[in-house]
Amino acid sequence: GWAILARRARTPVGELDIIAANGTTLVFVEVKARPSFREAAFALSAAQQRRLYAAGEAWLAANPQHAREETRFDVILVAADGARHRIRDAIRF
Repeated sequence: GWAILARRARTPVGELDIIAANGTTLVFVEVKARPSFREAAFALSAAQQRRLYAAGEAWLAANPQHAREETRFDVILVAADGARHRIRDAIRF
């Protein structure tokens, strides 16, 4: 039941990898690919988290019709072998 609203969405403050929504939730998804899940997880610095949050705010301000009851930031970690792991609600402020 998820619709992909945008891929590689550019905002004045940064890029968002994936933006998806269902009836009640809007999700900004950051994808991190590294040789291992551990390296991918550590690739998301505090500064990058702040930039992603600012980019999400900018995108939502420009696209208010996509606002939902809940908005969250998920991270998808991708290992070298193609295995994926999603961390739901990974970034909070």
